[in-house]
Amino acid sequence: MKKILTIGNSFSTDAMRYFYGIARACGKDIKAVNLYIGGCSLYRHYRNMLSEENAYEYQIDGISTGIFVSLKQALLSDEWDVVVLQQSSPKSGEYDTYQPFLSALSEYVKKLAPKAKQYIHETWSFAEGAPRFKLTPFAGRDDMIPRVRDAYHRAAEDIAADGLIPSLEAMCRLYDEIGERTYRDGFHSNLGITRYMLGCLWCIAILGIDIRDNSFRDFDIEVTDTDCALAERIATEASAM
Repeated sequence: MKKILTIGNSFSTDAMRYFYGIARACGKDIKAVNLYIGGCSLYRHYRNMLSEENAYEYQIDGISTGIFVSLKQALLSDEWDVVVLQQSSPKSGEYDTYQPFLSALSEYVKKLAPKAKQYIHETWSFAEGAPRFKLTPFAGRDDMIPRVRDAYHRAAEDIAADGLIPSLEAMCRLYDEIGERTYRDGFHSNLGITRYMLGCLWCIAILGIDIRDNSFRDFDIEVTDTDCALAERIATEASAM
């Protein structure tokens, strides 16, 4: 069994909702835990690391448990194979908001989970014209996308990450195909096709498996076979970049 822990927020919830189910449908047995605080930034993760506060909702295999844990408790609770880090989306294109917090968190993970590989989860841009842009320094998608891409690639280099999950690229490709239906509110992912695409992407990036034509269909909303095929294609293409 491969064990994956993400120190995240609602964007990692979106990405991991179907991750476990897709992996199982592809014959892979995994444990997938998301440490959730809505909108949580690397700075706040760092503060939680120092305080050891039970601030994180423990989500396992795509399900919320209602249990709250500290970062230390989560890291010591199992022998993790992969730990995933990410920045909050509004700050994702400003690299001075990543450091020194990212490097400190990376060192903390190495100390408490020394066998774990570290991955960076690249968050994504909002829909064009989304009101959420007013809470960010970005003028729009054309401004946000290259800045986010550059910041995450720099982050991966700074901590010598073992991998980068290219969700930005995948979301851009899906948006080109289906437009605003990619999102449920202009920035969080659609509960069906988009969460499925992200889960497929994680299976490829972390587990190295072929997700095309898998049998997973346990969605929270209706997803057509056509949309499943599109999601699988987008995830596969984005992973090859």
